[in-house]
Parts: sequence; C-alpha cells; structure tokens
Amino acid sequence: MVQEQIQEQQQTLALKQTQSISQQQLLQAQLIELPITQLLERVNTEMDDNPALELNAGDNSDYSEFSEDSESSENTESSDNYEKDQRQSALDAALENIGRDDEELPVYQGGVASHEEREEIVYGDTQSFYDQLKEQMGVIDLDERQQYIMEYLIGSLDDDGLLRKSLDSISDELAIYHAIDATPEEIGQVLHHLQDFDPAGIGGRSLQECLLLQIQRREPSRLRDLMERVVNEFFESFTKKHWKKIQQALQLNDLQTEALIGELRKLNPKPGASLGETVGRSFQQITPDFIVDTDDDGTVSFQLNSAEVPELHISPSFTETLREYQDNKDNMSRQMKEALLYTKKKVDAAQGFIEAIKVRQHTLTVTMKAIIQWQHRYFEEGDEALLRPMILKDIAEKTGLDLSTISRVSNSKYAQTRWGTFPLRHFFSDSYVTAEGDELSTREIKAALQDIIETEDRQKPYSDEVLGKLLAEKGYPIARRTVAKYREQLGIPIARLRK
Repeated sequence: MVQEQIQEQQQTLALKQTQSISQQQLLQAQLIELPITQLLERVNTEMDDNPALELNAGDNSDYSEFSEDSESSENTESSDNYEKDQRQSALDAALENIGRDDEELPVYQGGVASHEEREEIVYGDTQSFYDQLKEQMGVIDLDERQQYIMEYLIGSLDDDGLLRKSLDSISDELAIYHAIDATPEEIGQVLHHLQDFDPAGIGGRSLQECLLLQIQRREPSRLRDLMERVVNEFFESFTKKHWKKIQQALQLNDLQTEALIGELRKLNPKPGASLGETVGRSFQQITPDFIVDTDDDGTVSFQLNSAEVPELHISPSFTETLREYQDNKDNMSRQMKEALLYTKKKVDAAQGFIEAIKVRQHTLTVTMKAIIQWQHRYFEEGDEALLRPMILKDIAEKTGLDLSTISRVSNSKYAQTRWGTFPLRHFFSDSYVTAEGDELSTREIKAALQDIIETEDRQKPYSDEVLGKLLAEKGYPIARRTVAKYREQLGIPIARLRK
C-alpha cells in the first residue's frame, strides 16, 4: 500500500521589525567619519556634482566652540548630565606625580592663538624635529667637524628633546661608527650651542638640567633666582611637592610661595614636544580636527577646526526656479515637469548635504566635550599618567550617541592641545580591575612599568616577577603574567636581553 504525501502551502500573517538606513543617515555617517582634510575634498566634489549647492565665505561655526564657562544650548541637548571633574587645588595639582620621571611637570608652550590668528595658521608641520633643529645650525658659526657632532647630538635626542646618553657614550659611538675622535669635553662644547636653540630646555641631559636651562633664559630677577635655587638645591623636595619645606628653607610667605609655584608650573619638561613630529615618526602632515586650549587657570575650551570649511547654501537661482515651476504646476508641459523634477532633486540633495554637515559638527562637538570632561586633568596638566580609564561605551553613554557613531568620530581625527597633537584614540584607555575592585588605567600602569625599567641597573635588569613587586609598591598590584603582557606591548624585551 502506497501512502500519498500531501504538501500543503499555508499563508500566515506575522509582524517582523526590521531596520533600514536611509540615504540621509548614510550620508551623515560618512561625513562624521571623515577627517577635516577629506571633508574639504568631499565638499568640493559635492559642489562640482550639484549646481544647486553654492558656498558663501564665512564662518560656519554653529557648533564650533565650547568652553566650560559658557556652553552653547545646542551642545547641552545630549549632555545635560555631564559630571564635572573634581579638581585638586592649583597648588596641590601643580606637580602631580612629578617624582616619576621626566614626564611629570605640565608643559607650557606660551599663549594661545586667538580665533583671528587661527585662520592664518596652517595646522600640521611637514618638517621633522630633526629638520627644525638643523635649520637653527645655520645661524651659529660651526666648522665641518662641529657640524657633524651637532647633527649626531640632534639625532641622539629622545622624543622629549632631552639627551639621555652620556657624553662618554657619544664619544665612543662617534669613534667606533663614524671614525671621529672627539673627547667628551669637545662634545660638551657643541652641546652648549645646541642648548641655546629653541625651544628652551632642548638638549638637557636630565629633567633638572632641562628646567635650569629654561630658567636661565629668563630676565634677571629675584623670582628667577628663587626658581634656580629650588631646582638646584631642593630638587628632591620639588619633585615630591614638599612646598612647606621649600618655603621654610627660602623664608618665603604664602603669597610668595604661591607665585613661585605658579612660575615653576610653566616650565616645560618636554621641549621636544613643541617641535611637532620627532625623528623616526611619520612625516605625513596632520591637520587637527579639534583645537583644544588650556588656560593657566585650568579652564579647558576647544573649537572645531572649521576655518577652511565654507558655509554652504542653496543657489538662489535654483530656489527661484523651483518656486516658479511649483506655482505653475497645473499648466506644465512634459519638458517643464522634467525640469521641475531635476531642480527639486538637486535642491533636496543640497539641503541634505548641508544638514549632514551640521549634524557632523554637532556630533563632533558633543563627543569632544565629553572626552575633555572625562579626561579633564590630562588636558589641564598634560601628564599621560592622568588619563582615566575610558572606552567608547563611556562616551556613548555620556553623549547619548550610538557606539558606532563614537567609533566613527574617534577614527582618523586629531586634536591639537597644549601638550601636542594626538589622534583622538590617544585619550581612550582600557582599565585593569584589581582584586580589591579598584579600577586602574592600563596606560598609567604601562607608564609606571616603563619608568621602572628605564631606571633599572643595566647589569642586573629586573625580572617580570620583580617588576610586579615594584609596581605593587607604587600602587599597581598586577599579576606577573600581566606584567609580561604589558612589557611586550611596550616593545620591551625580557630581562636577559636588556643587559
């Protein structure tokens, strides 16, 4: 007996929720991801393709400025609940964690350019650190041998502009690798010329010498003498912020001490950072998307670098043509209807592009505002150890924006700060949670780890286990395997290879 298989086709009704992205949303996402240079290219391309889009010279800065003291109502929509960073007093925060190494004092690079001055500035520098110092060689009288030594000294500077090598080591290197028999005394004479270059402090052989070089360029005064005495005679107390001890030794009152500390804060422990790109780094020109200003009173403000982005508007001729066609739409020929459709399409596209530009400005502004408020102490002092743990999700929650939007903003964007120009990703840092539940910044731990390794005895380098114990003593209790992971990420070899 053969059983028949019966197939039935049934039709059912079900609700299913799907999400599709519109062309306008896609355009907004694309523009948000573009850095300023590529945005300018996109604007020019759009204007070439769409005759309804015209530019009008002016400052398109509806969302371009932000200051902690005066906030645009446009920026507060998604960020009313930002918590303000609790800052220590100016004196207590002046040299936060200075005792670690040469990354401790806040960098001071002079005044902040006004808005009018910014329009004249070409952001980014195609010259390297090495090239900028070599240019200054042309204004001093050096013979061929001294020029060669000078170039070697410049090439031996680290990223901060300091000379970490001893003159004896440089003398040996010149003899072995370049067949130049130069004594440490001769090299020292050339180094003195280098230390006269700008910025002040360049070529210092230690943080102490770097600061003294800057102080010595000041006009003679009692304040300069006091600063010199502090760095010369009380450097250890200075690095540990023992201000009372210094105040008593110098017999100063509270007002004088406050003024002295204020001037010491203006010294720059990283003079090389103000010269832009350093030897060995990419020479690609970088145009920052954000210009961040930090005033001496700790106020942080920023602007979008939109000086070169023209203000766009709809062509009046297209607007008028569209109005005329619509007024006569009942008595239109086929040709006129086609003209109307073409005009409307171009006008709608132009309006959509202008709106997408505004959305980009608003999105970038609220994102940068959130980053500055989260990392306020870093922007105030410039010490990377002060970067708090911060991931994309944190900023997404602060701004109310989608996680993918924050990711787009953070990619390929740069911020120019008093402490240098950095990719936006620089301000993000993962966290490490200790057994006690404390949250530490991995960047801070890596900075402490690198500091310990740089100061170790080269004949007896520390093992990962010892490094873990030393980090625990500094307040970073992490496991040995975590020490090994961070050491590898820093590109530092194991102990036996560091001898």
